[in-house]
Amino acid sequence: MHDTPVRAVFDLRPAEWANTLAVLQSVSLADVQSPVRAQVVDADGTRVTIDFPALDGETSAEALLTMCIAGEWADRGDLESCRLLSVDWPDGLPGPRFGALAGVGVGAIIKPALGLSDAEAGRVAGELVARTGARLVKDDELQRSSPERVRAVRAAIPDDVLYVANVTGADADAIVDAGANALMVNAFIAGLGSIARLREYGLPVFVHRVGWSFMPRGGPVSVAPRVLAELTRLLGADFVQVGSFSPRMFDTDDEVREQIAAAHDELQGVKRATAVIGGGVGPANADETLERAGTRDGVMLLYGSAAY
Repeated sequence: MHDTPVRAVFDLRPAEWANTLAVLQSVSLADVQSPVRAQVVDADGTRVTIDFPALDGETSAEALLTMCIAGEWADRGDLESCRLLSVDWPDGLPGPRFGALAGVGVGAIIKPALGLSDAEAGRVAGELVARTGARLVKDDELQRSSPERVRAVRAAIPDDVLYVANVTGADADAIVDAGANALMVNAFIAGLGSIARLREYGLPVFVHRVGWSFMPRGGPVSVAPRVLAELTRLLGADFVQVGSFSPRMFDTDDEVREQIAAAHDELQGVKRATAVIGGGVGPANADETLERAGTRDGVMLLYGSAAY
C-alpha cells in the first residue's frame, strides 16, 4: 500500500452514519476486521473524511466509481443525504496523453439540427474554421460520427485543426481508420472506462460531460463537479468540458472555476488538460467568459449555436 491513502471527504447526514458508509463501501459487514476495511479518520459536523485502503494503487475507473461515487450506500433508506466533496486519488492513473493547449483556443460544433449530409458537414466545418479561427471542430454529443463523415470533414479543414469525431456507441476502429485526428466520448453515458480505451488509440481525447449533471445535481445523493472533472482528466481526457458562465448552465461561477482548476492544477503528476468552456458561449461573450474564468491559458471557448 502507498503511504498516502485514497481519502474521500463527504458531507453526510446524519453524520453518525459515517461508520456505516465506511463499512458498506469496503467490507460490507460491520464485524469484519480487515486491512482493506475503510476507516473514518475525521468528523467535523457533517463533514466526514474516510480512508479507503482497498483503492491504493487502483487504476480501474469502474472500481473508483463504485467505491467512491456509487455503491449500496446510495440506495439506503436510512441515509438522509450524502455529497462527495473531494478525493485524494490513487497513484498510477494515466492522465492526458497530450496535455493542455497553450493560450486560448476556439472550438466549434457541427450541430445536428442543421440536418447536414456528410458533404455538407465538411463544407460547414471548413467555414467554421475560416470564420471563427477554430482550432477544433467537433460533432455534437447527439451526433454519432461515421467514417464517411470523417473523410468529408477532414478533407475540408487544415491538417493542424482537430476534427473530434463522436465515437460514443460507434465503431471507433473504423472512425480512426477513416482519418479522425481526435475522438470524443460521452463517457458518463458510455462508462468512464471508455476514456482509457480511447486513450490507447494515441489521439487526443475529448470527454463530453453529458450525463454527469445527474451527479452534481442529484439532491440527497450527489458529487461535487470538481471531483468529476478531476477524474475525467486523470482517466485520460485531453479536453475536459467544464460548463460555462452562461445562465443557460446550472453551474455557479465558482463551480466552473473549480472545474477549470481541476483541469489545470498539479494532480498526481499527470499533464494538464484543456478546460473546455461551453454552453451559451460565442463571440459576443468570449471576452467576458475569459475574464470570469480568470485565466487565458489552457482553455478553449466552445462555440455552439452562436457560431452560426
